[in-house]
Amino acid sequence: MTVTYRQPGVVLTDHRFTVPLDHDDPAGESIELFAREVVASDKAHQDGLPWLVYLQGGPGFGANRFIGKQAWLGRAVKEFRVLLLDQRGTGHSTPASRQTLPLRGGPREQADYLTHFRADSIVRDCEAIRPRLTGGAPWTVLGQSFGGFCTVHYLSTAPEGLRAAVITGGLPSLDAHADDVYRAAYPRIERKVAAHYARYPQDVERARQIAEYLLQHEPVLNGGYRLTVEAFQSLGILLGGGEGSHRLHYLLEHAFVRTPQGPALSDAFQEDVQSLLSYAGHPLYALVHEACYAQDDRPTAWSAERVRAEFPRFDAGKTLAEDGPLLFTGESVHPWMFDADPALRPLRETAEELASRTDWQPLYDPARLAANEVPVAAAVYHDDMYVDTEHSLRTASAIRGLRTWVTDEFEHDGVRAGGPRVLDRLLALTRDEV
Repeated sequence: MTVTYRQPGVVLTDHRFTVPLDHDDPAGESIELFAREVVASDKAHQDGLPWLVYLQGGPGFGANRFIGKQAWLGRAVKEFRVLLLDQRGTGHSTPASRQTLPLRGGPREQADYLTHFRADSIVRDCEAIRPRLTGGAPWTVLGQSFGGFCTVHYLSTAPEGLRAAVITGGLPSLDAHADDVYRAAYPRIERKVAAHYARYPQDVERARQIAEYLLQHEPVLNGGYRLTVEAFQSLGILLGGGEGSHRLHYLLEHAFVRTPQGPALSDAFQEDVQSLLSYAGHPLYALVHEACYAQDDRPTAWSAERVRAEFPRFDAGKTLAEDGPLLFTGESVHPWMFDADPALRPLRETAEELASRTDWQPLYDPARLAANEVPVAAAVYHDDMYVDTEHSLRTASAIRGLRTWVTDEFEHDGVRAGGPRVLDRLLALTRDEV
């Protein structure tokens, strides 16, 4: 079924597709994928317009929340028919959440189900729907962050489906275990926190005051979220975006109000924190985030939590006792989140099953990537908080013909923050125009 309608400057068509849960068992269970086609109003009736499919970051986020021709999308619809794909389990596709996963059975069955929500299945979904839309013609893929991981898998397994590939902040290590990923990440996060405090030195004391309050009170927010010190520290995820440092600063500056009982966290602060920390809108991110790095018989075993112990400066209690600056954390998932967040609480055992799993399949084919013939360009953001620059550049050198644009002009969200410029440059690189 398709539905067509208009927004300013574009014509939108909503598509729904049915695909196998397990592409190796096409006669088995099916799930539904939602995708939104976007074409410029003045090109809506043109036949033969090439396709570009957008693979969102995450995992766990839908791709279809645009109005009109915002950011990179305005550049894309100048020459493409764009497909915004809600990857399996996200957005309007068949959901995977605390409400729906019990339909699978217990934690073991839920974990088995979720093994089909990694890059390999997403790419096979793309290849299943591509012929239905393009008539079999290859398309261009734009992979943002985790979407870039999917794109590298695409190049490894189905390059015949690609006309060109563009990656923004999403070149993964081809062989790093999750431990290696986080061992490289914590020093980057510390640098981002130091840069934030250099920009807003008043936030050093504000963050300490909030942390000390939380150690004494540990409030439960209106939505049921348990605001621990560790949860507060995880607001550092904001620091990976271009406006993130400013957003964090404005959040901290209205944390406290005076009450008859003394200083307390303001309702406004608590509401903002609840919306930032809750995984209700994207539970897959917490469930399969570390599994996206797994490729062998080693369990992820709560990698971010284990590796964090190697960096004692992130221990809030120790830092406060030594009168040091509180360090925020970044893009990482921890066991305590499944106790703190009511959207994740019922899924704690499922998460434990995934963390202990030892039968992960390889995601990348170095030999095939070394023989790549698809035009590929990647934006590598210098000191990207979410994706390690050294890992990305090592992978770039392993993919034949890949051209990189290394820049410190943008953070991880450059494809959105940079408007048309990022996509314009990368497309030009795939065409040897720059």
